[in-house]
Amino acid sequence: MRSRIALWISLVLNLALAAVLGSRLSRREPERPIQSAQPVRVTTTNQVIKTNVVVRRQNFTWQEIESTNYVTFIANLRAIGCPEATIRDIIVAEVNALYDRKRATEIVTPEQQWWRSTPDQQVVTAAMSQMHGLEIERRNLLNQLLGAKWEAANSWEVAAFNVRLDGPVLGSLTPEAKQSLRDLETRFAQQKQEYLSGRQKAGEPVDAAEMARLQEANRKELAKVLSPAQIEEYLLRYSDVAQNLRREFAGFELTSEEFRSIFRARDAAEQQLPLYAKGDDPATVRRREELEKQRDEAAKQAMGPERYQLFVFSQDPIFRQAQAAAEQIGAPPETVLPVYQINQAAEQERQRINSDANLSGEQRAAALAATVNQQQESLRKVLGREAFERYSQGQNAAKGPFEAVIK
Repeated sequence: MRSRIALWISLVLNLALAAVLGSRLSRREPERPIQSAQPVRVTTTNQVIKTNVVVRRQNFTWQEIESTNYVTFIANLRAIGCPEATIRDIIVAEVNALYDRKRATEIVTPEQQWWRSTPDQQVVTAAMSQMHGLEIERRNLLNQLLGAKWEAANSWEVAAFNVRLDGPVLGSLTPEAKQSLRDLETRFAQQKQEYLSGRQKAGEPVDAAEMARLQEANRKELAKVLSPAQIEEYLLRYSDVAQNLRREFAGFELTSEEFRSIFRARDAAEQQLPLYAKGDDPATVRRREELEKQRDEAAKQAMGPERYQLFVFSQDPIFRQAQAAAEQIGAPPETVLPVYQINQAAEQERQRINSDANLSGEQRAAALAATVNQQQESLRKVLGREAFERYSQGQNAAKGPFEAVIK
């Protein structure tokens, strides 16, 4: 049990002790006026006078009350006269904290898979199911401990699905650390907004170097709350660099190792680049070029030449259309690259034909038809007759990378 519960008990005990002392003081007899002295008659006797003295302890220790068993804990609280409303508040707070920890450490949420451009629907579904199950457990436990009426006097909202500080790294943070982190977030957001508003009112552009200094100061504050591993996990989820990476690689899913490697290189570069954004002296220009190269080469180094080349292809709309078409017709993933290359070559040939001013209208039409026929034959060989026919006969045959094939 946590220290705040000990504070509750200490308060209850102090109030009880004060009540006992007040009651005893109120029963004291008033002092009588001093009367004249009377002779005192002393009688000597050998009788032994026995007294029954009962010593009742009024102080309790927290160890005597506290118990990891909720039923025993409630019984101990009642034994010392703790009010039922206070017992209810204590137990509800304890159970809620228990299930806060369970949600933070036992459920895998989409935010923990920071390397994915789009959430894994299986993870989303499983997390929602687990969240619902834990909520049922929480309510059942409180019903057993406090009765069905406990909820009427307590309003407690279930944590949002995408809990920001969960998982094996951030989920183990203490409540105090989580609160400190949220305070830092709020303070940094306010500082950033104040700076941007001030520049806007002054009619001046945002200074990238000044923004970088604000970011650096914020990270120094993070280091006072989080360990290096926790800081990286936090940045992998919520930093601008990580958000940009997810957008850039949308549709081309990186592994967690690739994402982390690219992030580290780009994050290091992005922290320094704003400091060299201005200036045309040789040293500044050279450093800026080095950092830009470091940022741009990060993906190639992390992914390897072949996989990086696929990423470059994926930036081309024709390649993305080929991917969509392959998925639609159920073609193997390895057919995407050949289909892309065929369609790219056909598109380049069409552009050449359309821009050739020496061709007459009939010559241009014949050349375009020959290009289409050649493209059709090449795609049929790559996809196979059945896959090609499935696509060409579909309702969306006029869209995607095959649009030229069936014109």
